[in-house]
Amino acid sequence: MERPILYLAITNHGFGHATRMASVAATIQKLCPEILLILVTTAPRWLLECYIEGDFIYRPRAFDLGVVQTDSLTMDKVATLEKLLDIKKHQNSLIASEVNFIRQNRVNLILADIPFLAPGFAKGANIPCWMMSNFGWDFIYRDWGGEFTTVADWISDWYSKCDRLFRLPFHEPMPAFNNITDVGLTGGSPRHSADDLRSLWGITAPVEKTILLTFGGLGLQQIPYDNLRRFPDWQFIVFDQSAPDLPNLVKINDRKYRPVDFMSICERVVSKPGYSTFSEAALLGVPIVTIPREDFAEATFLIEGITNYNQHQIITPSEFFQGTWDFLHKLPQLPKQSEPIAKDGNEAIAHAVINYFESNKVLENNIN
Repeated sequence: MERPILYLAITNHGFGHATRMASVAATIQKLCPEILLILVTTAPRWLLECYIEGDFIYRPRAFDLGVVQTDSLTMDKVATLEKLLDIKKHQNSLIASEVNFIRQNRVNLILADIPFLAPGFAKGANIPCWMMSNFGWDFIYRDWGGEFTTVADWISDWYSKCDRLFRLPFHEPMPAFNNITDVGLTGGSPRHSADDLRSLWGITAPVEKTILLTFGGLGLQQIPYDNLRRFPDWQFIVFDQSAPDLPNLVKINDRKYRPVDFMSICERVVSKPGYSTFSEAALLGVPIVTIPREDFAEATFLIEGITNYNQHQIITPSEFFQGTWDFLHKLPQLPKQSEPIAKDGNEAIAHAVINYFESNKVLENNIN
């Protein structure tokens, strides 16, 4: 019997979509190693390998772009519109090329996060397309108005052809989708012991004075690192290789380590609003410090989610960029909701995928 083959299409935007899809892919592989994974993304292979320990096929392709950004907080709407219109113009050839690949490789199922052309691939190849996300790109673009409204309508139409959506926490309503299954938080978990991390990276400050600064794959150019001099007996962990050399700044320069690996030895995570960072922090119960983003519609739902279900501090841009970081001396606020949030997203999606293969006789034996 041939191996069941899963095609995972990932939005070409930052690292967040890639890491949350890779977390789900890793869970699928762990529960059912027989399934062959094809990851389709322009995110670097090394990033995926940080989450997926076994083999997979890497296909570097981009079918969307998200938002053109110079860093984690700065967007170029003109360039974004131009590229979206180019994708729309060439959508038929993009779809035809991918349908050909999917047929040649005998793919059984598509799981996408959340490139809008993926349902077109599935229809052309006569297989199902499932998707996972907490927002659709139609929601982001529609909020910008003007010429983006027509683009959003076009994307909503593609999303409506999706067979099933796994809706992640901290979500917008996602009305374009017709078949929605709500699931819990997704994300990776730490792979290294606290003692090993502290020893290897020279982290000697107590947990309550250890802070992780992470701004995703796009980084943030204007982090006011000078403020760290105000906290000489604290330590700050960053993945930003352009950060200055300061005695209390620990720069992680080994790609096999991820932000989630350090969260459990930190008292707080300082981050822009981003689902993957918020989700991994919430999975571990680590407080989040974040800055609202008025120009990115998803941020409202992310901020609401983190205030409801995790310890948090919502600070203003001026407190972060121009202030003295006094917020680090204040206690985080408690979550507004007393009921904990579901944390089973990886497993829920993985089991659904495996059950699909079993019920369609692609998998011969039941998976325990």
